[in-house]
Amino acid sequence: MLRHGVRHSKQWHGLKKCQMLSVMTLMIMILMALILLFSNKREHTNTMYSVPELKWKSFPSSVELLPTVEFKNGTEVIWQIPVSPKAVIFLAHGCSGRAINFWDRSSSCPNCVGLPEERLIVLHALARKFAVLTISSTGRCWSLGDERLLVKDIIKWWVEKNKLEKLPLMALGASSGGYFVSKLATDMIFNGVTLMIAEGVFGRMNVPDSYPPTLFVHMPKDRTRMRLISENMKALRQKGIHVAEIKCSEFPLTPNLLCRVPGLSQSVSQGLFELFHEKGFIDQNAYMRNDGRATHWKEALKERKTLLSETNELIPHIQEELNLAFAFHEMTSLQSKEIFSWFESLMK
Repeated sequence: MLRHGVRHSKQWHGLKKCQMLSVMTLMIMILMALILLFSNKREHTNTMYSVPELKWKSFPSSVELLPTVEFKNGTEVIWQIPVSPKAVIFLAHGCSGRAINFWDRSSSCPNCVGLPEERLIVLHALARKFAVLTISSTGRCWSLGDERLLVKDIIKWWVEKNKLEKLPLMALGASSGGYFVSKLATDMIFNGVTLMIAEGVFGRMNVPDSYPPTLFVHMPKDRTRMRLISENMKALRQKGIHVAEIKCSEFPLTPNLLCRVPGLSQSVSQGLFELFHEKGFIDQNAYMRNDGRATHWKEALKERKTLLSETNELIPHIQEELNLAFAFHEMTSLQSKEIFSWFESLMK
């Protein structure tokens, strides 16, 4: 009888112990979930503090956009050389872009547009003593055929004309311009190339052992492109070619963010921020819910006729900054300091 009671007592204690273990396991799982949730939220919201300086007026007064406009081989060639240049850089725009996007409107370039990211890249280049050359593609996007020879001829002509042959030659291309630069680097000697939001066309060409060091600047939110870039980096490394990458993350809108666009007032920037919040275009942390191209913000703008006309010339500039904040596919100047430091590291 006593042994029977002992047996039941052991069973009861065993059951109690099992229940306690289950409760403890559940509590540990809940705690881990909370830690993970907090960590993810923290990582997401902290990007606003990791974004580089957003001001566009942060350059010495001696750094101005004063380009020269020429036409060569039937296309626009716009350029500027700083005092005592130490390198040359060719900048290739993306689809639907032109050389005029890199430069502010001025007496020397009355048709120039000065999109915010493009112009800031040029200002960074000039501040670092890079002579800047921009060329317009002959079509909507760059082609990989005879246009390469046309651009090669223009670069060679311009470098010799300005007696810059002894300087290191770099190139940076975004999107279609990135694909173009990746192929152009097999036709002429560059000391380094940067492919922005582009994986290059390495799978469609023979990559020589002399191929230049390559920097990939991309937005990990575009997972397909990130995978292709990873594959191309591995293939280039296997050939002994120096590669590096810079990842660009999304960041939240702020009431003053769009003041980054030259000519856009603080009141308009704040009004747009409030409109985006009201229409649900941004989430509770002020991150864009969709890419600027997929957000119906222009339609919403029509309802606020006192804010900004939908035909205002700054609409493309605002669009670019919204795309940049979402960080899926857009030219970016935010990492210019790192990009030009990488170029300079190749010149030592």
